[in-house]
Amino acid sequence: MSLERDIALVDDLRAKSSESACVEFKSNLEHAPTIGKYISALSNSAAYAGIPFGYLVWGVKDGDHAVAGTDFDPDRVRENSEPLEFWLSRRLQPDLALSFREISHPDGRLILLEIPAATKAPIEFDRVSYIRISSATPRLSDYPERQRALWAKLQPLIWEDGIAAQFVSADDVLAMLDYSSYFDLTELPLPDNRHGIFERLAQERLIIKDAGEKWNITNLGAILFAKNLADFGPQIKRKAVRFTAYAGKGGHDTVSHRVEVKKGYASGFSALVEFIRDMLPANEHIGAAFRTSHPMFPEIAVRELIANAVIHQDMTVRGAGPSIQLFSDRMEITNPGQPLVSTDRFIDAPPRSRNEAVAALMRRMNICEEEGKGIDKVIAAVEVFQLPPPDFQSILEPSSTRVILQAPKSFAEMSVEDRVRACYQHSVLLKLQGQVMRNASLRERFGIEPSNKAQVSKVIGAALERGLIRPSDPEKPRAGYVPFWA
Repeated sequence: MSLERDIALVDDLRAKSSESACVEFKSNLEHAPTIGKYISALSNSAAYAGIPFGYLVWGVKDGDHAVAGTDFDPDRVRENSEPLEFWLSRRLQPDLALSFREISHPDGRLILLEIPAATKAPIEFDRVSYIRISSATPRLSDYPERQRALWAKLQPLIWEDGIAAQFVSADDVLAMLDYSSYFDLTELPLPDNRHGIFERLAQERLIIKDAGEKWNITNLGAILFAKNLADFGPQIKRKAVRFTAYAGKGGHDTVSHRVEVKKGYASGFSALVEFIRDMLPANEHIGAAFRTSHPMFPEIAVRELIANAVIHQDMTVRGAGPSIQLFSDRMEITNPGQPLVSTDRFIDAPPRSRNEAVAALMRRMNICEEEGKGIDKVIAAVEVFQLPPPDFQSILEPSSTRVILQAPKSFAEMSVEDRVRACYQHSVLLKLQGQVMRNASLRERFGIEPSNKAQVSKVIGAALERGLIRPSDPEKPRAGYVPFWA
């Protein structure tokens, strides 16, 4: 934390007309139980007010907020022979990441305690929750209406609201963020002045006001619109999309291309998709009358799966980001974190995301599909090209989600697992269109002749045995088939 920012922060707090419910000024308070009560009250009051921190400042007068200086040294204070910070941490529940900082203010020595707002539950000190009301610090339970309102506001930490860069000048915000791409992608006119640009970025929570006329860039702003993700800390830098192309079928084969995407997910998305499209080998597709050359995988499938990987990853997993690996016979797209829905239900389940702000903004920018229809389009495109079905995998170690797109294979070349998975996905796709799967539709999906009806019947039988599909009407076996959940 920079001294310049701490001085600016304290001066902003002092500039308030009176002590707010989220700020307390003291001279030389050393009584540990009183400090503990203040921490509980200020943390809960910050959550109640919807701000990220409360503050306890030593060395500022209560009345006129003049800097008087302090002799308080948290490292010297002991309570029951225990260091103050350790003693407090054992009595505060849930745990808080407290930060005592010494500030060499031009007018005197200060101590600043920055107290995170409560998230999952009100903060208790010695099993009692406190709240600030004006300059008083009563028990929270004595004010049931405030207690109910506080519980209603408490939410787990949202990754997108975290700070990627703190105390940044206006010039540096514009240098670090590709703000023009935000306006292009959202189809909004670019304001003709800085005030309009910053007002809009702040409304989207891409940036938030900090002390001393400086700004904070949020994780949301950095991950979507960074000009260079390396300009930010490791929690952002390591989220860069990595692309690796191999000359053969395995990771031991020669690497022909390795690229780490520097730009944010939104501002760099189109270029990433175009780059991968250009890397794909061509595949000849035989249509009704003509032979045409297409990339090995449908562009819409690649686009939607990459968008899903960046949107639905677990951003809290450190040191990992989305990975795209291209082999001679397949493409693997992996993102950190277990899926929130079963992989069998990716096609039909309503969309769920750990990163709602990322998902909502990328949908508004038409980077991903509304209403969770992206996977439907992936399956539909794969069927048009008569490719093997995508393989959606949930991996326990390391915790991740992977989808594998395979290069063209004939029905004879597909494994039994490929055929059964294709059967299930085909039944889901038809169900979502208000239809049922039949032997004829599955034959068409595989691109095989009617004379091979018996082979397709075996596939349907295997899918029935595994419980992936069921007859649409048990009393009419020839009525067709639907997914097991229908």
